[in-house]
Amino acid sequence: MLRRTYLALTLAAAASATTAFAAEHAEKMTILETATEAGSFTTLAAAIDAAGLTETLEGEGPFTVFAPTDDAFAALPEGTVETLLMEENLDQLTAILTYHVVPGAVMSGDLSDGMEAETVQGGTVEISIDGGTVMVDGATVTTADIEASNGVIHVIDQVIMPDM
Repeated sequence: MLRRTYLALTLAAAASATTAFAAEHAEKMTILETATEAGSFTTLAAAIDAAGLTETLEGEGPFTVFAPTDDAFAALPEGTVETLLMEENLDQLTAILTYHVVPGAVMSGDLSDGMEAETVQGGTVEISIDGGTVMVDGATVTTADIEASNGVIHVIDQVIMPDM
């Protein structure tokens, strides 16, 4: 019986340590690392890299990123992503990407219907809330409040475009 108790306590301690280790490392992941690990933001990660924004989004922050999924980028007209990734269009790509970023960590509980938020790009996104659905410039937030070491991610189902 003593052996079983010791074994149970050892297993519980190991599980506890593993959970604490995982939580500690999860807290240290940046917005970009968190998005990359999720696996559904490969286009966003590639665009961030092409625009030279990797270092910024791995920086101190805090930032709020409205992150379009790969499906959101795929829904753009054919050839749009490839065109934006061309070197001569990197200013436009940077403007689009920074339009998805708001300074500070804005959690879903901080949002209200009709709220406007200034983006890093300089434009303003409008938040609308209808029942339990939150939208940012017409894009639906499908997953909210993914915390990272340098801010928060809200997953959206469309690429939002600034006025250019």
